[in-house]
Amino acid sequence: MKFLISLLLFLPLQILAQNDSCHLRISLLTATPGEELYSTFGHSALRVTDSVRNTDIVYNYGTFNFDEPNFYIKFIRGKLSFYLSADYFADFITEYQEENRAITEQVLNLNCSEKYRINELLQENMLGPNRTYKYDFTFDNCTTRLRDLIEKTTDSTVHFGEVLKTKASFRNLIYEYLNRNDKQWSKLGIDILLGSKMDAIMTPRETMFLPDYLMNTIDSSSINGRPLVLEEHSLFREYYTPVNKNNLTHPLFIFTCFFVLIALLSFSKNIVIQKFLFAFDGFLFFIIGLLGILLVFMWLGTDHIMCKNNYNLLWAWPTNIVAAFYIHSKKNWAKKYFTIYSMFNLLLLALWFFLPQHMNPSLIPIVLILITRSFIYISHQKKI
Repeated sequence: MKFLISLLLFLPLQILAQNDSCHLRISLLTATPGEELYSTFGHSALRVTDSVRNTDIVYNYGTFNFDEPNFYIKFIRGKLSFYLSADYFADFITEYQEENRAITEQVLNLNCSEKYRINELLQENMLGPNRTYKYDFTFDNCTTRLRDLIEKTTDSTVHFGEVLKTKASFRNLIYEYLNRNDKQWSKLGIDILLGSKMDAIMTPRETMFLPDYLMNTIDSSSINGRPLVLEEHSLFREYYTPVNKNNLTHPLFIFTCFFVLIALLSFSKNIVIQKFLFAFDGFLFFIIGLLGILLVFMWLGTDHIMCKNNYNLLWAWPTNIVAAFYIHSKKNWAKKYFTIYSMFNLLLLALWFFLPQHMNPSLIPIVLILITRSFIYISHQKKI
């Protein structure tokens, strides 16, 4: 039995040695999305098989270290270093099989000099400070690094195919994956934190920031007339588990119910309910103010390109963090502030679907609550 297993493992390398005079095979590996948010968009890696050294190594640019000093601060500020790691192919595929994530292998149609250059560059990138780079989800990630690596090492220009038949934005492509797994709350978080740059129309090259799109683009690409992909096959097929969508947990449904509840309570004369709403107003506007400060920080204080030009600041005013303490004040300036704030948000709702940035519809009930409670305060002040 041991002899049979050894033979089965060694035989592919022997066949490769007979068919490839340079003894190297370079393959692009693409894994399907996983259940966790960090794996929602899939993964790309490069497999290098050497039939002379009898090695089968997978190189992965998507590795980071949780134990890195100030990990969370660096992550939030967009300064977290990712690095290149290498694993045995057997360990790599076992991990993805355990996660039930399919893997597709595309053997690249490269000549010997191109293969040697890729292998040499990978070895260089494994040394010291060369291993690390500043990760950017859309422009410099574990997938775009492989695209760039192939471009750098080919003898001629790579002519990438076009996968998208219609115009699409970064947000459009990200939505494909989030909708597939019904991650509506993740969509909401992304839509709040990421600004209008996410709605820019992508070039064919930019679509390759996602593993599936790199795989499909590579499949229709060529180098000096020769197809970039020599052969393609599935290494592991996942067993499909349908995602049960639950509209009752959708943020739009929950926030709408919350708005209806607050609106109904606002007409109550019960003193207990009024005291609750008094506290609720202060808490709500304070949280919205905190959110506004966070959005400003993500725009100006971090390296996250996609967090800039965020139109959510039109309703999440940072100044609310101070105004929250005056929501029931008799001061004249407070009344003017909430009047302007409520009128501005009414105008915002009218323009909600016409802004340069996609605004998540689930936020509309929240904005309506802010308007309702502002009007209640203003009308109460008039009576006084």
